[in-house]
Amino acid sequence: MAGQEKHLVVDPPEDYDYESLPPNFSLAANMAAGAFAGIAEHSVMYPIDLLKTRMQVVNPTPTAIYSGIGNAIATISRVEGYASLWRGLSSVVLGAGPAHAVYFATYEVVKQAMGGNASGHHPLAAATSGACATIASDAFMNPFDVIKQRMQVHNSPYRSLVHCARTVFHNEGLRAFYVSYPTTLTMTVPFTALQFTAYESLTKLLQKNSGRSEVAVYDPLTHCTAGGLAGGFAAAATTPLDVVKTLLQTKGASSDAEIRHARGLFDAAGIIWRREGAKGFFRGMKARVVTAAPSTAICWSAYEVAKAYFIRVEAES
Repeated sequence: MAGQEKHLVVDPPEDYDYESLPPNFSLAANMAAGAFAGIAEHSVMYPIDLLKTRMQVVNPTPTAIYSGIGNAIATISRVEGYASLWRGLSSVVLGAGPAHAVYFATYEVVKQAMGGNASGHHPLAAATSGACATIASDAFMNPFDVIKQRMQVHNSPYRSLVHCARTVFHNEGLRAFYVSYPTTLTMTVPFTALQFTAYESLTKLLQKNSGRSEVAVYDPLTHCTAGGLAGGFAAAATTPLDVVKTLLQTKGASSDAEIRHARGLFDAAGIIWRREGAKGFFRGMKARVVTAAPSTAICWSAYEVAKAYFIRVEAES
């Protein structure tokens, strides 16, 4: 139909909303869509994520103090080489695929069980689905995130993912890979709940305003816009907890004795408060939002297009 070439219309034998799972939609297809989304999201925005980590480190070396995102990119590229902006990417790629497969599979299963796929607006189902999804996926992803941030810090001594993992395990034990997990959940559960609720609400609002609220259709612009706005909002709101998480995940690479002995969320928060006050909890917020908004847009767009593809294939089979 003229003027609608950019939309993928899903018209299976049974009538169902595009946002819901059709009866024959397999868990494997859903996990494949999630894995594709996770790798796409983290790979594209990785350099900005590295800048965020650098800007959040407490008591950084003088050569790792940056006045902003532009200054950080220029300084790192000049002093360490452009390739250093991608240090630790292998850890994200290795962990993001399986973690996001679990993430979106849990999201869809819980959402379906809570009736979130029925017609209408269901913010509680969206928030609960997001919270359950992040608890499941972070249990898998947390060690990879620790390795990633250890490799991202200035003057990181690690040559590779395996070298970093072995060194951290040998020097600090298995606990080092999960010391930040409670803090991570304290941050990611509200982050994901906010993000999923905002995403679901914005998607329905944008579809309604475009006059397609009753049509089962995949629209890239709608999902990209809703994902970007939802991700940016959630990232800004949870930045203080992200700063605490960064301190805990990079403490083993610090030369500061107090930081190295921080045992959890309250220890880390106390260090930040005593040294920098309230402003210390918002370091790197701009880089976090700049990372989260487009990466969430990429993630949701990639997931929705993969989901639309699998729905169409299974509907035609």
